Amino acid sequence: MKIYGIGADIVKVKRLKKSVKKKTFIPKLFNQHEINKCKKTKNYLHCYAKRFAAKEAFSKALGTGISKGINFKEIIVLNNKNGKPYIELEGKTKYIVKKKLKKRYKISLSLTDEDNYAVAFVTITS
Repeated sequence: MKIYGIGADIVKVKRLKKSVKKKTFIPKLFNQHEINKCKKTKNYLHCYAKRFAAKEAFSKALGTGISKGINFKEIIVLNNKNGKPYIELEGKTKYIVKKKLKKRYKISLSLTDEDNYAVAFVTITS
């Protein structure tokens, strides 16, 4: 196994609270699956903060940041039946990642939150 990239990000939940109040923020950055999940969650701000951190951490692990065609809405943070988070890619972002990595890859994701902070850690391996 070869490590292609590692990324980490921390989000202050209070900072995100201001952005979430804007009507365009959530639909611009989050996929409908993510929106549905966070709406059902008691602490919805932490839900969005963890997903935002995961998208940032993924872009850092990829080495591009959010540029060159990488789109937040196409980086989807989901949970398996046991609650483990994972990232699924779609659209142009998926195409760019496949082209950039040129072989099979695996994205691993860890999320956590505490009080006013959400943290994500991503590794991309091949």
